[in-house]
Amino acid sequence: MAADGSRGVLGLWLLAAAGLCGGVAAGKSPSCHEVRTAFQLRQIGPLKLVPDVPTAESDLQICQHRAPTCCTKKMEESYQAAVRRERTQSIQALNFELKYMIVGHITAFQEAFESLLRFAENRTSSLFETAYRPMAKEAAEPVKELFTDISLYILGAETTVESAVLRFFDSLFPLVYSRLINPGITDLSEDYTECLRLTRQDINPFGRYSKNMVTELSKSLWASRMLSQALGLGIEVINTTEHAALTKECSRALVRMQYCPHCQGLTLIRPCAGYCLNVMRGCMASVSELDAQWREYISTLEYLANEMAASHDLEIALMGIRNSINEAILHAQLNGPQLSATVDKVCGQPKQQEGNLSPDNIVPVKEATETQTFVMAHASLNNKRREFINYMKRSRTFYASIAERLCDGDLVMRDSSTCWNGEDVVESYTSRVVSNGLKAQINNPELKVRGLDPLISNLIDKLQHFNKLDAEKAKLKLERWASRDAGSGGGRSEEVESSGDCDDEDGCQGSGDRIHTADILKDKKTHPENRNEPNPTVKKIDTTTTTSTVKSSSKHSVTGNGSSPAPSSSLVSLAALAVLCRCLL
Repeated sequence: MAADGSRGVLGLWLLAAAGLCGGVAAGKSPSCHEVRTAFQLRQIGPLKLVPDVPTAESDLQICQHRAPTCCTKKMEESYQAAVRRERTQSIQALNFELKYMIVGHITAFQEAFESLLRFAENRTSSLFETAYRPMAKEAAEPVKELFTDISLYILGAETTVESAVLRFFDSLFPLVYSRLINPGITDLSEDYTECLRLTRQDINPFGRYSKNMVTELSKSLWASRMLSQALGLGIEVINTTEHAALTKECSRALVRMQYCPHCQGLTLIRPCAGYCLNVMRGCMASVSELDAQWREYISTLEYLANEMAASHDLEIALMGIRNSINEAILHAQLNGPQLSATVDKVCGQPKQQEGNLSPDNIVPVKEATETQTFVMAHASLNNKRREFINYMKRSRTFYASIAERLCDGDLVMRDSSTCWNGEDVVESYTSRVVSNGLKAQINNPELKVRGLDPLISNLIDKLQHFNKLDAEKAKLKLERWASRDAGSGGGRSEEVESSGDCDDEDGCQGSGDRIHTADILKDKKTHPENRNEPNPTVKKIDTTTTTSTVKSSSKHSVTGNGSSPAPSSSLVSLAALAVLCRCLL
């Protein structure tokens, strides 16, 4: 009985088609009116392309049928343009929520980050305005440059955290030396200022605090930088898959599935579910190859977000800049006499005001209470991050299931006993339904898939490179930072350990990029023609006095745990400087 009922429904479909396109129903002439209506409603092309009555069209390339047809070759071309447009729109619709989440998080991340950065910059500026007023005005520009460099680093600029921090302390030392340690200096010439900048790199006036600041910021900013780059890569993947070109075989298969029934007057029939899956899996074979790397990409996003929210918290690191700078200045002030003795021998003694002017009193600065602005920005960033990662975790199978999602909805017949199989109206689709992936399409009965789309192949390479690079670098960085934290002690040299696995992504750079005063003097020895050129900023140094000064300075530089600092870097640099000066003289 059920079989008889199905045959009855099938008969009704065939009678309707016959009545519309070729037969005679209730005395009416055959017409393509329904086809014209669908052609117009779907905005496929100009109505003049659709014939008024079925014709025996012989040059059709896709929708070939023995009976009279309502299609022409020009209509087939319009149908191919329509399926390409509709395919793009369908994928855009599927991508909309995913793209909205990524773009929305990029915007939210940048807004929250800019808010945190402004707040951290204001807090740092307030340090100079409240505790170090003699240098507050002149320190404003170095502070601004520091936070600008941090922002550029996170956004992917070719810079490093180390270069930003050390450039800041290079600019800060002349101010600390002339306004706090020796406030009577009046002749802060360009040459003298440059000498102070170069000397800072050797005598390390700020102790371990400048190096610690590099390490702490590198931990936090690295994860933020990588997350920013990852989000940009995610948008690139989505945009590329939306606009990937259809192959000729795919566009023909889509026309055969969606519009060839119209040629027979069957404007309401829909494809069979299995038939649709075969066509879509063939068309989306290249896109589905993104699946493995996309899953890994989501894991990378989750890892980076967790890093930002854990011990390497971006917000905490930015808020800690103020305290790190304050501790560095206090360290320099406490070692002022030793620094002055060394600087006088390297850069000479500048002019000073009459009378005895003592350095400003050291003013301990307490950590400022976090304001409502910071709390709101911090909470907003954490909430957005959590919401974003939870959504992205649900999109792990996005590209593995894209064919199934394209066949959902109104595209296929779900509750009907008949459907379109590419040639006729049938009760069920009997051909084999292949699985997802490029390899499985060898057995696809509906279209031939010739190979991986070059654009998709490029995307896969980018995702693979990013995932592999981040996984390997993350392990190396965390191990290296952990070892640095474990070995960090008082009075360590500012020189950040530079090894073969330390690169720009770390936010650090090799010591080869550093310029030392000794290197400048060495240049004169290497090039004798420069030996007699006057250098107003470098004076004769007595090696005995210099060595004793360094030893004396090391006695006064005591770390938080009471241990004496290792004077290796400054002692070696100054000793080398002294020897070179003797050779030059």
